[in-house]
Amino acid sequence: MGREKEATGDALPLRHVAAVVVGNALGFYDFVTYSFFAVYIGRAFFPAKSAGVSLLLSLVTFGLGFLTRPLGAVVIGGLGDRVGRKPAMLLSFALMGVGIVGLALTPPYAAIGIAAPILVVTFRLLQGLALGGEVGPTTAYMVEAAPPLRRGLYASMQAVSQDFAALVAGIIATSLASVLGAGALQDWGWRVTMLLGAAIIPFGLALRRSLPETLHAAHDAALAPDTAALDPPPRARLEPYLLLIVLGLLILTAGTIGNYISNFMTTYALTTLRMQATAAFGVLIVNGVFSVAFDYASGVLSDRFGRKPVMIVPGIVLFLSIVPAFLIITSSRSAFALYAAMAWLSTMAALSSGPVLVALTETLPPSVRSGAVATVYAVAISVFGGSAQPLVEWLLQRTRDPLIPAYYWSAALLVALVAMALMKESAPAKVGVTGEIRNRLR
Repeated sequence: MGREKEATGDALPLRHVAAVVVGNALGFYDFVTYSFFAVYIGRAFFPAKSAGVSLLLSLVTFGLGFLTRPLGAVVIGGLGDRVGRKPAMLLSFALMGVGIVGLALTPPYAAIGIAAPILVVTFRLLQGLALGGEVGPTTAYMVEAAPPLRRGLYASMQAVSQDFAALVAGIIATSLASVLGAGALQDWGWRVTMLLGAAIIPFGLALRRSLPETLHAAHDAALAPDTAALDPPPRARLEPYLLLIVLGLLILTAGTIGNYISNFMTTYALTTLRMQATAAFGVLIVNGVFSVAFDYASGVLSDRFGRKPVMIVPGIVLFLSIVPAFLIITSSRSAFALYAAMAWLSTMAALSSGPVLVALTETLPPSVRSGAVATVYAVAISVFGGSAQPLVEWLLQRTRDPLIPAYYWSAALLVALVAMALMKESAPAKVGVTGEIRNRLR
């Protein structure tokens, strides 16, 4: 009876949940704001004779922010395993604040010349470093602090916070696009959007300083304190989990490609579909609303039915829907078609992609989970998230085929579906609390 009560547990204090997800939300807010305003940022910092070249330079700079993510994962994620989740989260959030404020306040190329793009690249690299170290400690904290039978729910707050941040950014961007001209959006509209997000930095730091530490009171200690001493030696801790790590990497790769293609739809609507800015930015709100709702649903469903079914079933539906959805978008070229298709794709993507992060985190031993989760996530994001938008834009310009984003997303998802099928179930509701401990000690 006591074990059952521990497993279901009490809800985490709201201030603790907010403290953990606020950094994830801010980092994603900054990254997607850059993505949304890539056309205007390109004109401000990378003037060129061709609008296409200017956009590509802007998107490449966006991608550069992903290069330092693995470094942040190793340094800050590793700090979370050695010193504690809380210090790592404080460091990543502080660096994030410097990156977002610095970029927003950088003068344009017309004012300071070549120094402008250099500063922009520097701040993107710093932002990538901070975000690379953010996901591992925060996800580890949520999984360790949550009751075992509610880990999916609480870990889903990571995705909810990301997509809620994208929704807020989308509302602000759409509002500005509806009242400002292209010149104002290029000169200061995108800067206002970034600085509004940065206003939460002091409150986020204060919230994180109040968090209790979970590193030395992690998962199995809450379920069976006498098993804590049975962790394998450091050099052997990751060896039993190499297959899991590879499978998780493949699934996260497809998820991040889909995510950044969804974020790219504003630029796609502006440049490929030739839609008005107000209609183009509206897709951000659609993606945000449906993603937030179904990120949460994914976490709840994965706690009840298991991680694998909630990944695989919507994943198959998504795979079968991507190309037809883009055919509808490109043939109609209307706001309604764009919004309806992206609402459906966002729903299926949110349901399918959520459980992988909690499955990876709850299976890894606590002594390495912060750094390992951060590194796997950062590699997937760095290699494929950072390259997705510039690669898709380059292919669109070379081939003139408007279905390029659909083909790229579908190919990545097909590989992920195979990885999902090979992944072992980890939800305590399915393997049992005792079985979960036994599996970890093998």
